[in-house]
Amino acid sequence: MTVSERLTFAGPEPGLTRRRVLRAGLGLAGAGALVLPGTGAYAALEAAHDLVITDYRLTPPGWRKGQRLTITVIADIHAGGPNMGLARVQQVVDAGNALGADLVVLMGDYFATHRFITEHVPNAAWAAELARLKAPLGVYAILGNHDWWYDVKGVRKALAAERIPLMENDVVHLGAPGQRFWLAGLGDQIAHFIGPSRFRGVDDLPGTLAQIQTSDPVILLAHEPDIFVDVPERVSLTVAGHTHGGQVRVPFVPPVWTPSAFGARFAYGHIVEAGRHLIVSAGLGCSKVPLRLGVP
Repeated sequence: MTVSERLTFAGPEPGLTRRRVLRAGLGLAGAGALVLPGTGAYAALEAAHDLVITDYRLTPPGWRKGQRLTITVIADIHAGGPNMGLARVQQVVDAGNALGADLVVLMGDYFATHRFITEHVPNAAWAAELARLKAPLGVYAILGNHDWWYDVKGVRKALAAERIPLMENDVVHLGAPGQRFWLAGLGDQIAHFIGPSRFRGVDDLPGTLAQIQTSDPVILLAHEPDIFVDVPERVSLTVAGHTHGGQVRVPFVPPVWTPSAFGARFAYGHIVEAGRHLIVSAGLGCSKVPLRLGVP
């Protein structure tokens, strides 16, 4: 289960990546999971117990020389048992705070919607846990498609009650003088279902970027990565979630369960196209079924 992506902006080493597996207190022995009968049982354990932090160190285009920034990215919690009960959300928040990042961003899809929920986590409960997240530059949230499809009013109310700023086609200017940057949060791109495989979004990329008033670098938060094809060079980095990295991946086979119009192109990780940078989190929770395989 990926607890977060931690992004560090500094140094001359774009693309450097490392992974650290955190298993303390989670009750899973890596080798023991392999002796369970069947791939489905292993996938259920992987969904419920693997806690991984992926670190990216990069110097994206437009970033000032010597300007350092760390961001913890927490995406697609989908709070609800069997794999993301309240105790699990608490562990995620504890791990996120332990990173000590300058900024924390929450990438949407806050509660489980699959048919196999064994523990219901109310909006107020997961929001109260996320409210424990602390960072010098703040904690900011965007909405995901599941929030819109199933209970957007409830999610808005829960975040507002905990005073977690929700960004929907908004920008905020952050950082100390000489280290400032813009954080932009995009509305969801598939918020409204209008027919088979057809959706209408509430995203406004031109209107969002038009609010930027200085030449300081821009970081864009977008739940779905598909917007990346339209993101201009003015944006130093786009951060997304939504795909769960494919959620179920067979070794040596491209992900076949990627909810994107571009298939596996933006499924996961640090993607660079025409000099533009995108990082897609594998997220924490599950969609459709509480299983993850090959995508911790």
